[in-house]
Amino acid sequence: MLKLIAKAQAQFIKNEEGATAIEYGLIAAGISVAIAAVVFTFGEQLVAMFGSLGESLAPAADADAG
Repeated sequence: MLKLIAKAQAQFIKNEEGATAIEYGLIAAGISVAIAAVVFTFGEQLVAMFGSLGESLAPAADADAG
């Protein structure tokens, strides 16, 4: 019985299936934190840039519509 428990423990310790999922989760979390930091830092500048780009393209959109 003791050998059976020792064998089961050895197989459990060698099993690395969950480790891969955890690693991918940590990578995804790191990327999410990086994106949040960039948006927090440059958010107002990005809004201004896309706003001016939209204003620049508005006359062309109006010309196509009419």
